[in-house]
Amino acid sequence: MTRYALRVKTKEGQQVVNTLTAESTAKELRVLLANISNIPENKLHILSGFPPKPLILNDSETLNVNGITSGDTLILQELNDASTASSNVPAVKPSVTSTAPSKTDDHYQEQESASVSGILMKHVVPADNSCLFTSIHFVLNGKVDETGSVAPWMRNIIAETVSRDPETYSDAILGKANSEYCKWIKDDKSWGGGIEISILSSYYGIEIAVVDIVNAIINRFGEDQNYGQRVFLLFDGIHYDPLYLESTSGEHLRTIFPTEDEKVYRDAEQLAIEAKSSRQYTDVNKFTLRCVICDIRLKGQTEAQQHAQETGHANFGEI
Repeated sequence: MTRYALRVKTKEGQQVVNTLTAESTAKELRVLLANISNIPENKLHILSGFPPKPLILNDSETLNVNGITSGDTLILQELNDASTASSNVPAVKPSVTSTAPSKTDDHYQEQESASVSGILMKHVVPADNSCLFTSIHFVLNGKVDETGSVAPWMRNIIAETVSRDPETYSDAILGKANSEYCKWIKDDKSWGGGIEISILSSYYGIEIAVVDIVNAIINRFGEDQNYGQRVFLLFDGIHYDPLYLESTSGEHLRTIFPTEDEKVYRDAEQLAIEAKSSRQYTDVNKFTLRCVICDIRLKGQTEAQQHAQETGHANFGEI
């Protein structure tokens, strides 16, 4: 019988497994995935599809019956709450304790409902050098990570991706040696940007639209991949915040939108124009910062990043 080839992604990297067939059970798959990922079976959380969604398995049924086909990509994550992971259905309350960023099933299903009217707004996240990763987690889950595990997990995914493909991620592209970059991005004092957004867009199979209010434009990452859904981030020159739709009817918060939704895209464009006209941005080459911890004054993004790397200080105020 023809073997299945499944692409498996974990925080350590990715691999192809081909020891199962269409007649193998979901239980056999779960055992195999637990073994290759070193994640206890009762804490194993599996996502699949584009964009990734939690995969709910009937262990006694075959892979074919469970809707798994050869060539599928499976993303493995470890949950702290064993009772949640045992059914492979993620928690949908704010206390979710996944050690890796995902789209919670409840939040994701809400996003698939009919388009609703509302106002596009930003949710302010901490300015702690990991605002990009916090913002991406928010738009995927509808909540801010409270565990502190999301940013390190995303940084590791990025480092693994770059390390495995030195041709694509050359020294010229990265602005530093590939190995040096991988070490740099894992440092919690390093700021994420275009390269990191592009990698995470590909990893999650979703378009990430960055509303750049410095230039009043929208930069779309994953646009050429024809993803079916899109999320929005707001960038003011040094800081990222997630955008969400505040419903006029008091319905659930929306952060994930069909890519064909032109109305919300136009709203995002207008937001960029209005924010620029009211100068709600920071010129990274001219702005002056004060380190709140040691009171030193710094000019521009480069000096701020260097100071953060040398001292570990990450609390800045603009002057």
